[in-house]
Amino acid sequence: MAVRPVGRVSKAEVNRGDRCGLLWRWARNVWGKGPGRGACFVDDERKMVKKISYTVSCASRFRDALNALAHAKSCNVADVARSVVLIVPRDVIEAFPDPGDPARNDRETVVLKSGKSKGKPWRRKPRLQVRIAPGFTVETIRKALALALALEQGHMKIGIESEAERAETEMQSEAQAALFRETHDELERLRNVVDALRFDALANGVVTRDQALYVLGFPPGSNPDAAMLRLRFRKLATVYHPDGKDGSHEHMSQLNAAMAMLR
Repeated sequence: MAVRPVGRVSKAEVNRGDRCGLLWRWARNVWGKGPGRGACFVDDERKMVKKISYTVSCASRFRDALNALAHAKSCNVADVARSVVLIVPRDVIEAFPDPGDPARNDRETVVLKSGKSKGKPWRRKPRLQVRIAPGFTVETIRKALALALALEQGHMKIGIESEAERAETEMQSEAQAALFRETHDELERLRNVVDALRFDALANGVVTRDQALYVLGFPPGSNPDAAMLRLRFRKLATVYHPDGKDGSHEHMSQLNAAMAMLR
């Protein structure tokens, strides 16, 4: 970047070491004028972005809470908004609920200071004037301010973690997700087992050996041993016990009859 001469410097400025005066003259020489109020420097090319004033309509309680928060932090509402948009990711801010405009009966009265109606009272929506860099919508600024209140009131927290801590958190999340998948798969398997064991109750009860085998889930003519009978009975009793979710006195009665016939 070419360095331009600062311009004529007064002897008084040099004698008193007036660095602000020197900087101001240098800025005027580079941009043609000094950086105006509300301007901010953004890169090495010495480009200048001027802040703009956003009129953020909001409920009067919301306005008062933000003014109180700014006063407690020894700053203004714009500083609160800037702090949030600098620290919190934009997608998090956008996902936060918008407090919205004030209700129709929520208005404030101000006295006009200029124009033909100077000195007259005017009813208008409560609002906050927020002077920050361009590129935001009123809704985004209002969400950012609401997020600041939520943080101050303890409803939300911002966590600061190292790379190692974040990696450990991700590992724990992956482990929990894997456990959830395993649990889900096991439940699905158990549902399939239960569905396979279900039987339609016999209209006339258990009368023949093949009917007893059917109730316990064995093919006709089979000859299961006592251990297999007990195992199958316990599984079916878990499903059809009257105290269970799918409990049935009729099914449980036929299970007992089938066990008595096949022993």
